[in-house]
Amino acid sequence: MTGRKALLPAALILSGISSIVGMIPYILIWFIVRELFLSGTNVSADLIISYGWWAVGTAIASIVLYFVALSLSHLAAFRVETNMRRVAMKKIIYMPLGFFNSKTTGRIRKIIDENAGITHGFLAHQMPDLSATILMPLTVLVLIFVFDWRLGLACLLPIIFGVLVMSITMGAKNKVFMERYMNALEDMNTEAVEYVRGIPVVKVFQQTIYSFKSFYKSIINYKEMVTTYTNMSEKAMSAYMVIINSFVFFLVPVAILIINSTGNYLTTILNMFLYVILTPVFSQSIMRSMYLSNTIWQAGQAIDRMENLTSAKPLAVTSNPQSILDHNIKLKDVSFTYPGADNKAIENINLEIKEGQTMALVGSSGSGKTTIARLLARFWDVDEGEVLIGGINVKDIDPDKLMNNLSFVFQNTRLFKTTILDNIKYGKPSASMEEVEEAVHMAQCRDIIDKLPEGLDTKIGSEGTYLSGGEQQRIILARAILKNAPIVILDEATAFTDPENEHLIQEAFKKLTKGKTVLMIAHRLTSVTSADKILVLSCGEILEQGDHKELLEMEGTYASMWKEYQESVVWKIGEEVQHV
Repeated sequence: MTGRKALLPAALILSGISSIVGMIPYILIWFIVRELFLSGTNVSADLIISYGWWAVGTAIASIVLYFVALSLSHLAAFRVETNMRRVAMKKIIYMPLGFFNSKTTGRIRKIIDENAGITHGFLAHQMPDLSATILMPLTVLVLIFVFDWRLGLACLLPIIFGVLVMSITMGAKNKVFMERYMNALEDMNTEAVEYVRGIPVVKVFQQTIYSFKSFYKSIINYKEMVTTYTNMSEKAMSAYMVIINSFVFFLVPVAILIINSTGNYLTTILNMFLYVILTPVFSQSIMRSMYLSNTIWQAGQAIDRMENLTSAKPLAVTSNPQSILDHNIKLKDVSFTYPGADNKAIENINLEIKEGQTMALVGSSGSGKTTIARLLARFWDVDEGEVLIGGINVKDIDPDKLMNNLSFVFQNTRLFKTTILDNIKYGKPSASMEEVEEAVHMAQCRDIIDKLPEGLDTKIGSEGTYLSGGEQQRIILARAILKNAPIVILDEATAFTDPENEHLIQEAFKKLTKGKTVLMIAHRLTSVTSADKILVLSCGEILEQGDHKELLEMEGTYASMWKEYQESVVWKIGEEVQHV
């Protein structure tokens, strides 16, 4: 670690030395010119050649030193970038699961990749220039005033005016622009990811980019912002370039005045030639320092954005974790509001699921069904009340032990681009092939595996095969069955499956949930009729509860939902008969 920490300081030192050594060839060229003017016919060829070789040698030495400095800074930058990515991902892994619902994958990827890359670029390229940016102007400034302070001041005046113009133009306005620029890039990246994911829908319905208004809007916003800023900076930048390169118009009149007052035209002309050589170097270093200040600010913004991403507090881990003795579930006076929301998602929820029982949650979208399931799995911590498993608050259970006791099957399936076997074994990495085969059989996946040439070793994705939504759901079920957790959460797991796959999935559900404590969320009421208890939710509150028969006898909300569902089924059947 000590050697690694020394890389950047060494790069700064070598870059500073390189900048000073790089000034020597300019001075040696001036020595050559001076020798030619002053010596006349008695010029020493050996001295001229010596100056020339020294100029070549110091120029090469400057390049070599700068190359070594950049090599060291790149090594340091790669390590810093790697550590930034590693630390960010490590923090994200320990974020509450709800964090990934509020942050899109496109934004997370952009913030980590883009900002780690910006930091890398700053450390690798701009950081070594920091010492050169400081030392070179100081060195040139000393040289300018050593020979003739009057000519030196004449050279500095346009540079001072130019810097004033740019500092006024690129002050607070530039910082505001860069903040908007970084935000616009994040928005555009996020929308691009969503657009790419939705391309199949766009193609099916023969739509264009304009159907993704948010993506199109993010592009237009970015274009208008950058164009406006560029147009605003055009006059100021043009004025700066004219002023900073107009030093000759200041230098020549001052030189003429000096010659008229002193009569020493030769020395004055030679000194003027030196200033003609050195002033562009000085102005370039000033320009570099202005860009450097901008990149320093960008790097600071990059680090701030990384910190903001990872600043969300991970779920607190108790120092005295308690063991789960049974799998009864209880929510006591639970209320919860999503981060950034104004209204409570659920309020004063009380429910109890005995070990081995199945509870179903029904209700319209936004009624709080999924929120309850996610609080049970501790995607977030509740604002009020308690979530208990076996009489123990989930906050007092080790997170790994909590996850080991839960299995999830959500409506949005997530398979990795690896083999089907690996996807199934995510449920239990240590499982034997016999256990995997049993899980495949119980999840009704045998027909899927048998039709694939490589069977369980078939890869998901472009390198292997693509599975339908129902087939993917059955693979997910095999994973859950293999895990064999005592508590199962089913969140509308058959929402997007076809009738054939739904029947197979329902058969797999029976095997998955046998003897388990089950919390089921469903929009098809036929799938909850056998539940031990059904809760009807609306606007985050419990309206009714009981089993299917009890709720029908109440003739309330559930009975109305059941009636509407039955009528819709009859209507669909009637439509099909009519079409036949």
